[in-house]
Amino acid sequence: MKKRIYKNLTFQVLAAIVLGVLLGLIWPNIGKEMKPVGDTFINAVKMVIAPIIFLTIVLGIAKMGDMKKVGKVGGKAFIYFEVVTTLALVIGLIVVNIVKPGAGLNFSELEKGDVSQYTENGGQGINWIEFVTHIVPSNMVDAFAKGDILQVLFFSVLFGVALASLGKKGEPIIDFLDRVSLVFFKIIGYVMKAAPIGAFAAMAYTIGHFGLTSLVPLAKLMFSVYTTMFIFIFVVLNIICKMNGFSLWNYLKFIKDEILIVLGTSSSESVLPRMMDKMERYGASKSVVGLVIPTGYSFNLDGTSIYLSMAVVFLAQVFGVDLSIGQQITIILVLMLTSKGAAGVTGSGFIVLASTLAALQVIPLEGLALLLGVDRFMSEGRAIVNLIGNGIATIVVAKSVGEFDETKREEAFTEMVKLKKLGRAPIANPEN
Repeated sequence: MKKRIYKNLTFQVLAAIVLGVLLGLIWPNIGKEMKPVGDTFINAVKMVIAPIIFLTIVLGIAKMGDMKKVGKVGGKAFIYFEVVTTLALVIGLIVVNIVKPGAGLNFSELEKGDVSQYTENGGQGINWIEFVTHIVPSNMVDAFAKGDILQVLFFSVLFGVALASLGKKGEPIIDFLDRVSLVFFKIIGYVMKAAPIGAFAAMAYTIGHFGLTSLVPLAKLMFSVYTTMFIFIFVVLNIICKMNGFSLWNYLKFIKDEILIVLGTSSSESVLPRMMDKMERYGASKSVVGLVIPTGYSFNLDGTSIYLSMAVVFLAQVFGVDLSIGQQITIILVLMLTSKGAAGVTGSGFIVLASTLAALQVIPLEGLALLLGVDRFMSEGRAIVNLIGNGIATIVVAKSVGEFDETKREEAFTEMVKLKKLGRAPIANPEN
């Protein structure tokens, strides 16, 4: 039995996270040196993200054939994204106003970080013309080389539509791409064997570099953010699941390995290919998965939305700025736009915050320096909520357009129970 437990990915990642925390606490200098190991694992996953997104979207659209249905899926996905992320923003504002985590904190006495790079980029707000024009790549190869999800998504949709329009002439290409996709999912299967090592290294670096002592002054903010995320998942998302005829708890059990990997690596991108595969095996069609998951990684950031709304009001409380109801409604309206405008940008959370504070013009931008020390410890929560929310969005959209297979979902759970008894994790993309 012990032998089987050690083969279980859930056990391996959990053990790796615990060991990483211990290493960072006991030998922080060694923990800091683990950063290249964690980064290498993330890079190995990112290496195949763009091709997998391209292949999944192209094959999904080409096999669907009906362009009206493709447009329907995209339209419903965007409506869902906007409604749910707005709910996340509102819930974040309600909780932060009740708990008041920033009340009583003295800005001058708290430890601060250097956020000049973020305020320089975000202090003037989001350049919307640049953002929209950036979606269309000037060079297809460059988009894939940089791993720009939005540009890859745009090109993939065009390629899929063009391939579908070829009819029978395009069938050999579809068959070829189908076989190529199996190769890439086999590669990600190999890469994910190193997930425990990546989680260990990333966690050791986080604890070793930032230290748990940095959390004490802003512990109330962290507690508020995590509590709000918990409420959002088990109340809001749970209601959405029940309305659409599936169990939140069963869904969470199905993606538990992905949740743990995100917890360890603090990056939802580290499991993007696995989530696309798992949502297909859960019952959503390839076309819906290909359109909703990659788009959701840019536009359906529930965890990030919660954090952003709470961070703005938290900083207002620290500086003693009493925001009116009108100003807080403005925060929601601004974040509804800016949270999408910085999609895919490194350090986007701080850039969005800087843009929002610049738009409000009542909270000093230097207040962002307070959040830098604890941001890393809250990024895990944001990434996990984003991950869970995108999976649920995929299932909801698939069900709403009749692209969900209940038989596949039942088979996936049967496989999961069987493998659990054997002490093993499901292998990505079984050839079906």
